[in-house]
Amino acid sequence: MFYPYFYFDPTMILLIPAILLALYAQAKVQGTFRRYSRIAARSGLTGAQVARELLKNNRIYDVSVELTQGMLSDHYDPRRRVLRLSPEVYHSNSLAALGVAAHEVGHVLQHETGYGFFQLRSAIIPITNIGSQLSFPFLLAGLLLGIEPLVYIGVLGFSLAVLFQLVTLPVEYNASGRAIEALELGGYLGRDEVGSAKKVLSAAALTYVAATIMAALQLVRLLLISGLLGGRRRD
Repeated sequence: MFYPYFYFDPTMILLIPAILLALYAQAKVQGTFRRYSRIAARSGLTGAQVARELLKNNRIYDVSVELTQGMLSDHYDPRRRVLRLSPEVYHSNSLAALGVAAHEVGHVLQHETGYGFFQLRSAIIPITNIGSQLSFPFLLAGLLLGIEPLVYIGVLGFSLAVLFQLVTLPVEYNASGRAIEALELGGYLGRDEVGSAKKVLSAAALTYVAATIMAALQLVRLLLISGLLGGRRRD
């Protein structure tokens, strides 16, 4: 039979490295952002101004730049064609703000150019959202009731969430590369300022790496618990 060990069992130890990395990544991105938020770019432009300039430079006129609430809540909404910047980025002329704003414009450019991983991520978002929400209820019900098909469905649902994280990595790194190139070529950052913007974006990218490792190790843990990877099996 299936054993009802789901949330707390020895396989939890697998998640410790990912948890530590996630804590480090979060501290790293916040510390790096705060550090370079204190240094103003010589261009004197704010994150919002740079974002609009970069969009204009690429002849993109149907994407609006808006203010949103929440620290580091910056994102691009491809459905509504809106680039939203947090107050710390929208109003600031710091090196950190310009790096983050340009990164979000990088996502806009991915959308415009049909970047493959961006398109794939956008396409799988609905199914991965459903899969991640239903995976744990199915897994728990399957393990407690001993219904093997429910376990398989739960593992498959969580696998989709892992796939989303894997696809997100190249999307984020590519957007950062586009951002640095645009800032340097456009003259918004000097050569001696580019390195600081790179540090901010590299720290942010580490959070995505940590999330991917966490998801992958969680999947391995679920496979062990369900017996699909040589763990507990039915008698």
